[in-house]
Amino acid sequence: MKTWFITGTSRGFGREWTQAALERGDRVAATARNPDRLKGLVEQFGDQILPLRLDVTDQAADLAAVQAAHEHFGQLDVIVNNAGYGLFGAIEEVSEAEARAQIETNLFGALWVTQAALPYLRSQGSGHILQVSSIGGIGAFPMLGLYHASKWGLEGFSEALSQEVAPFGIKITIIEPGGFSTDWSGSSAVHATPIADYDSLRNARTTRNADVKISDPTASSAAMLKLVDAENPPLRLLLGTFATQVVPHIYEQRLKVWTEWQDVARAIDQ
Repeated sequence: MKTWFITGTSRGFGREWTQAALERGDRVAATARNPDRLKGLVEQFGDQILPLRLDVTDQAADLAAVQAAHEHFGQLDVIVNNAGYGLFGAIEEVSEAEARAQIETNLFGALWVTQAALPYLRSQGSGHILQVSSIGGIGAFPMLGLYHASKWGLEGFSEALSQEVAPFGIKITIIEPGGFSTDWSGSSAVHATPIADYDSLRNARTTRNADVKISDPTASSAAMLKLVDAENPPLRLLLGTFATQVVPHIYEQRLKVWTEWQDVARAIDQ
């Protein structure tokens, strides 16, 4: 039996993974900005679940929530930084407030929860932190620049973290989903005020997205359970068919350009 701490559990991946963990007999500290949405799970699973109200942008609240979860269950095995949302808009369109809110939630929220959990994981000499990134943490696409900034930041600090905490028996895995039928681009998304000059690019993106393979988030639960049970989990895990198709192409293009320009790069050392 494992004890999980999962952020953003009211819907999407967080909800599905909470349900899957509870169904197999694990315990979950489930956080949400509105924990009333977890009443059904509380009624179904009782003491297995600890619902907690949490806005991950509040560092003090993150510390308190992790502490409450540890005091309640006496152990923390899996930390899932899932809370986040998409900010849609060209770089020129995004306001300062929108940019800061995106980074505060997707990047700093995960950082604060990670920092809050590490003392407990170090003390027990074990633990697995799952950072929910995206294929948008590997490549970048138009109209999502600040979202990409948040996920690239998450990927960077998490890769460094994996090397820092390995001696303590703590594992880090960065989850990189492709297209899933969550609410990420729906009601939970934020859209910047549009500038007409970018409308053609915006429309092209909408048309292109119509051809994207969309996976069922429910089907991702089996992969998550297999991941947390693995003796040697990977640093990165692509999730969904679309991710496995797109990401190799991104790296192939980068390698191609780097190779084409390596003479220029090396010339400075001659």
